[in-house]
Amino acid sequence: MADYLVIVESPAKAKTIERYLGKKYKVKASMGHIRDLPKSQMGVNVEENYEPKYITIRGKGPVLKELKTAAKKVKKVFLAADPDREGEAIAWHLAHSLDIDDKSECRVVFNEITKDAIKESFKHPRTINMDLVDAQQARRILDRLVGYNISPLLWKKVKKGLSAGRVQSVAVKMIMDREREIEKFIPEEYWSIEASFLKGKENFDGSFYGLDGKKTDLHNREDVDKILDQMKGSNFTVDKVKKRERKRNPSAPFTTSSLQQEAARKLNFRARKTMMVAQQLYEGIDLGKAEGGITGLITYMRTDSTRVSDTAKKQAAEYITDQFGTEFLGSYQQGKKVEGAQDAHEAIRPTYPNRDPKSLKSILSRDQFRLYKLIWDRFIASQMAPAIMDTMTVHLLNEGVEFRASGSKIKFKGFMKIYIEGTDDNKKEEDKLLPDLEEGMVIETKEIEPNQHFTQPPPRYTEARLVKTMEEQGIGRPSTYAPTLDTIQRRGYVTLDNKRFVPTELGQIVIDLIEEFFPEIIDVDFTVKMEGDLDAVEEGDTEWVNIIDGFYQGFDKRLEIAEKEMEKVEIKDEPAGIDCENCGNEMVYKMGRYGKFLACSNFPECRNTKPILKEIGVTCPKCKEGNVVERKTKKRRTFYGCDNYPECDFISWDKPISRPCPKCNALLVEKKSKKGTQIQCTECEYKEEPQT
Repeated sequence: MADYLVIVESPAKAKTIERYLGKKYKVKASMGHIRDLPKSQMGVNVEENYEPKYITIRGKGPVLKELKTAAKKVKKVFLAADPDREGEAIAWHLAHSLDIDDKSECRVVFNEITKDAIKESFKHPRTINMDLVDAQQARRILDRLVGYNISPLLWKKVKKGLSAGRVQSVAVKMIMDREREIEKFIPEEYWSIEASFLKGKENFDGSFYGLDGKKTDLHNREDVDKILDQMKGSNFTVDKVKKRERKRNPSAPFTTSSLQQEAARKLNFRARKTMMVAQQLYEGIDLGKAEGGITGLITYMRTDSTRVSDTAKKQAAEYITDQFGTEFLGSYQQGKKVEGAQDAHEAIRPTYPNRDPKSLKSILSRDQFRLYKLIWDRFIASQMAPAIMDTMTVHLLNEGVEFRASGSKIKFKGFMKIYIEGTDDNKKEEDKLLPDLEEGMVIETKEIEPNQHFTQPPPRYTEARLVKTMEEQGIGRPSTYAPTLDTIQRRGYVTLDNKRFVPTELGQIVIDLIEEFFPEIIDVDFTVKMEGDLDAVEEGDTEWVNIIDGFYQGFDKRLEIAEKEMEKVEIKDEPAGIDCENCGNEMVYKMGRYGKFLACSNFPECRNTKPILKEIGVTCPKCKEGNVVERKTKKRRTFYGCDNYPECDFISWDKPISRPCPKCNALLVEKKSKKGTQIQCTECEYKEEPQT
């Protein structure tokens, strides 16, 4: 019979921890929260200091009964939920439901699920931190007051099923503002002049810089012609050669935000998937008896800190020295703390730095392996020496017209031996060497080519870029990014087009109404201040009731005005210009969970619906009659098929193009990879150079 009961959140974590603690401990899972505010009503008594009404979550009765029975059979119960506000609240609710004194030392926290960390944490149990509980409770009540007051209003005035929330509304507003920037953007013309220089048999490229040592912009063809007219002959003189050594430092280990961004860039993971796989790595993977059984492979994955423990630094140093040599060992400096960051936990890192990804490849699933490798690479790289680059910049003159050429070479790889941080534009670090050049040398030009350009609008947000912007502006916290992005898509406020967010008509209507009647809800400064107020509650500097009351007094008045003045919005169905093949009535565009679709205007008598098919200008290569159209799977993955389906079953995951293969006349498709988009034949070996 066990002497102690330990309650964690998930069964996977329970198995791992029970093995570490031994026979005296029984570990059970609460399966997340046991109590919460009711779904059917507000659950907050505004008249009684915003007192929350908690109930046992539907379906959790049997779990709670099992935990109560187990608690009666032991000497003591330890509550070991996750080490954050949410985990602290879960522990508090469990203490209330199981009649445990929350002032007793019943709370155990750990940042990593390893044998040493678990055993050490049980030597230092503490009381439940009510400041953390109050901060989480304040957030929950605040979101409930906003959601359960504005959402019914939107149901009445716009359509059923809509919702509003503090963080999600700000996120949609950011996406909508960006779309308006793009719509208003007016491209401006500008020019560049590129030159190909020749020194002996060596070619190198340079670009026009300016006149008489001053940077000069080229606005039109006239400006270009003046420059070309001023030059005499095709020879340039080397005016200056600047050589220097540059150090490039490694990136800090991952925070929640930076992990989601990098997993999107390098692994093509959505934020939700990144967190799901990270949770599996944190809670424990069965490595087999020889490797220690169920083992947590990474530290806690909800963090805004880049801090690393001395033990982890030491282990990483031993690995780096052993594998690469002492010259590759760096002295990690913790990154500058982001304003508003809680810094409650370490950075996301491998629990055992010497357990390299290769040793786990046969055990982990493909997604687990790829994410673990990303986390491991980033952490080990953060502990390595800077890379050293030799850079060279050359100034070339012809009658006062200055061109510049630059090149660099990696002198010492350092951390770049195992990891280079990704970028949103997929630019790669490459050696770009220049020949040996000295001042006074005369260099011949092989070619001079003017190029016309136009300024581009700001890019739409990808998931990675939106998470980064939200973090930089202090909107939300690590635990909120993934669910926020998921919610705004499920509600139909935004869609993803080519992995970039686009606001829907419905999203624009909802945000415009909120902006008119509840401007503070989508005000970034207000949202950031509220996050700061919640942090103050966590630090014990202010009472949570005061924060809620300060918000609700003004909000309640705005709610009364909105109830009276907000006009009902009728979202009219847009005619599609085609008739229903079942009943002959007109088909219309409707807005659904996954965006627009075609439906019969005679609904509900006729329930005919069809997806909106996007033609790509390619005739079906199989039936030679239909057109190839873009389609979506249930999981929103894009594929291409014939619009004569099911009569023609042509299908391709790669995008077909209109011209045939020049070698065998078969279908050419676009293959996407990290190197760019490559056109290749579906039948023979024909390939074209990738386009980035």
